[in-house]
Amino acid sequence: MINYNEAIEIIKSEISKIKLHSEEVDIFESYNRILAEDVIADVDLPPFNNSAVDGYAIKFSDKTQWEIIGEISAGNFNSFNITEEVAVLITTGSKIPVGADTIIPVEDVDVESNILKLKENAFIKKGMNIRTQGNDLRKNEIAIKQFTKIDSKSIAVLASCGKEKVKVYSKLKCALFATGDELIPINEKPSEDKFRVSNIYSLYAAMKEMNHTVINLGFTKDDKEMIRRKVEAAFEMNIDMLITTGGVSVGKYDFLKEIFEEQGVKEKFWKVNIKPGKPIYFGVYEKDERRILVFGLPGNPVSSLVNFYVFIKPSIEFLFKQNRIDKLTATLQNDLKKKDGKRHFSRGILYQENDELKVTSEFSQSSGNLVEMSRANCLIEIEDDRLNPKKGERVKCILI
Repeated sequence: MINYNEAIEIIKSEISKIKLHSEEVDIFESYNRILAEDVIADVDLPPFNNSAVDGYAIKFSDKTQWEIIGEISAGNFNSFNITEEVAVLITTGSKIPVGADTIIPVEDVDVESNILKLKENAFIKKGMNIRTQGNDLRKNEIAIKQFTKIDSKSIAVLASCGKEKVKVYSKLKCALFATGDELIPINEKPSEDKFRVSNIYSLYAAMKEMNHTVINLGFTKDDKEMIRRKVEAAFEMNIDMLITTGGVSVGKYDFLKEIFEEQGVKEKFWKVNIKPGKPIYFGVYEKDERRILVFGLPGNPVSSLVNFYVFIKPSIEFLFKQNRIDKLTATLQNDLKKKDGKRHFSRGILYQENDELKVTSEFSQSSGNLVEMSRANCLIEIEDDRLNPKKGERVKCILI
């Protein structure tokens, strides 16, 4: 059995072999996608000198009074030759007329008829309130770097660079199924020893949160032949990874590990020294042109989702060079029990109080408690050799 650090490095090594493909999408469809190229500015930004405020354009001097000779509004430029004696009313974003080098805000002046007067306590400085051409970005400079995840801020830059079509990386494709005699569809009411299947929904949503494509293959009973057919069908698909839940432990009806071996999957590891989620399986299937990463997660709903957050999600982000800040350090608000040498990932609630990050974990840590998992917003990571963290100690938190 290997430790967490060894396991995550093995997965990163294998996932880095996935060949990334790109495609062009409409800018409106580019949100939350990852840029596949550097975006180069095709014009200066801003493209011309413009006013940063609503005010009056003047040529700087020691004067405090000017004649107003006209106005310019955004998108409606009028040509004026500004001298030291005259001023032009100008709105925010409007192009600066020839000769003007300073904008006085409207709140700093009084206007009587067509005469502009500087208020007694107002201060002006040459060049004030002018956004100069190319101040944000020069033509042919990199506006947004490759591997940037596009959000509402960066999409505005894309639009300013005229990128009606955006080159982005294609989404990963993942197939997903669960196994277990105890599972029933969610539209049925549980009776006796049955549970509604939840794993495929949580893992489906987790992949969708990362904006990748998921193929839901449903669930199957603990029947070796049925599971084999399900695996064979998945391996015929054009997918990058297969995620299964259940059937990878050491029970009598845990067939998946054996089936993976029969199908030619090269096992990279089985079992990691963590809690919850110890019996995770990872391997690689290669045939013809297909190369599929295979994750066999525990059937326990909480364990499978924890496995996703600490193994699959960070590996995908590594592939797409996403250096997200998903780990924070906080002050523990209650004692935690940890008496073994495993790395624990305890559910917690992270919050800020008096400018300090704090985390509490005063609820059930049962690996079957989905309700408590749904209330958590982080995983408290307790390293292998750390025992029984106490209230007031600092701990690492993984945002979920």
